[in-house]
Amino acid sequence: MTIWDALLQGIIQGLTEFLPVSSSGHLSLVQHFTGFSQDMGLMFTILLHCGTLAAVIIAFWRQIWDMIIEFGVSVMDIFKGRFSFKDMSPRRRMLVMIIVSLFPLIPAYFVSDYYEQLSCDSNILVEGICFLITAALLFFADRSTGGKKTEGEIKYSDSLLIGVTQAFLAPLPGVSRSGSTISVGMMRGLTREYAVAFSFIIGIPPVLASNLLNIPDAIEAGADVGFGILVVGMAVSAVVGFLAIKMVKWLIKTDKFVWFAWYTAVLGVLTIIAAIIEMASGQTILQMLA
Repeated sequence: MTIWDALLQGIIQGLTEFLPVSSSGHLSLVQHFTGFSQDMGLMFTILLHCGTLAAVIIAFWRQIWDMIIEFGVSVMDIFKGRFSFKDMSPRRRMLVMIIVSLFPLIPAYFVSDYYEQLSCDSNILVEGICFLITAALLFFADRSTGGKKTEGEIKYSDSLLIGVTQAFLAPLPGVSRSGSTISVGMMRGLTREYAVAFSFIIGIPPVLASNLLNIPDAIEAGADVGFGILVVGMAVSAVVGFLAIKMVKWLIKTDKFVWFAWYTAVLGVLTIIAAIIEMASGQTILQMLA
């Protein structure tokens, strides 16, 4: 892998991780239509995710720092017998709701192999349907303009539903994690800005946990590329990821989020058509062209 390869992979990681277009769905289509699957190496993949993780932390550092402080205060209140779920400050409510949203990840972990099989099979019909699901969610969210809930008003049911979306719907190839969780948040009455913040912040724990679990395997396998290439990939994914988050915030604020709904809708229809042609002919598009 060259510096230019690391630069390209960093750009792709930074963009697709946060834009509501589904990185897994696009990767599945690229591999299906080209027959090319690039193994970047586990260590490089981890560092790319570390870059986008840093982008989220930088973009929402104030909210994250407030929650870290609130966590410490909450622990002290628990030991002093002063903690109460009834009279929580907005900052504490935000912390509790994020914790609640992570509960569905526990049962989702035991069915993670099923989602991997969907991404690795030879049929792209599922990807096409999932792109349409993403488009539908984005369309419905675009119609949800009256949301007024922020950290002080979000309910347990709102948080749990967003968490279920992240755990069980977002892993499907073609369903965007950011797009689906932001959309569900907006449909549940969250303000557009708060839905974006909540969506990106609840994505930190699963990415962090996944990286930590993969580090031993990455160390054992060793780095297939040089230190400089690793740093370039991580830095580029962080910078591009930060800019992508800014873009999502701007699109939400200016009511242009629906652009991605049209894009994923068209992509979904084309993917389904391609899947039907392949099933009818018994050959993949790649085989037909060859």
